[in-house]
Amino acid sequence: MIKIAIDGPSGAGKGVLAKALSAKLGYVYVDTGALYRAIGLHFHRCGSDGSDVARIASEVAGVEVDIAYENGEQQVYLKGENVSSQIRLPEISMMASAVSKIPEVRAHLLELQRGMAERHNVIMDGRDIGTVILPDANVKIFLTASPEARAERRYKELIEKGIDTSYEEVLADMKQRDENDRSRDIAPAIPAEDAVTLDNSKLDIPGTIQAALAIIREKVGEV
Repeated sequence: MIKIAIDGPSGAGKGVLAKALSAKLGYVYVDTGALYRAIGLHFHRCGSDGSDVARIASEVAGVEVDIAYENGEQQVYLKGENVSSQIRLPEISMMASAVSKIPEVRAHLLELQRGMAERHNVIMDGRDIGTVILPDANVKIFLTASPEARAERRYKELIEKGIDTSYEEVLADMKQRDENDRSRDIAPAIPAEDAVTLDNSKLDIPGTIQAALAIIREKVGEV
């Protein structure tokens, strides 16, 4: 099985790139960030702000999350409920960042992620795919962009979905999440030593896809 890992900070366009590559290459796309967002949504609904680490660590084993593909689109389920839209809210992004620091949460999701890679050619995106989840990935791409470019993209995405927010709020959340992800003790969001960094601050989506395909071809040949 061929494994492609796409890591990078929030808002870099990992999901868009991974979906496009999976469609072009015929690989299974696994949005690992969505799994952490689902865990974050569960505890947010339980009244947590992410600081009650002991409680989250003790209860996470009972939180059932799953990914399904319906009409070619990934759907995320939390205890049987489709929460694909709810997990994209800004406050859930922050909760996802908080719960992802907790070893018990990461261990809970690790088996699901690796199991998919054993059964299919996969493209996985997240924060620590190339360093922790799939350290043996054939291709590792670290996709990044400036905080301002990423915040502008995320702001437009949220406005299009009818979510009331401001660019300044999105940028502040982006910078805070970047710091949280970089500085956590467990699986910090940093490039793998053998990852290829792709900065798409000045690239559009087609340009990013072409740049990524060039990296993949260099690593595994024509695909």
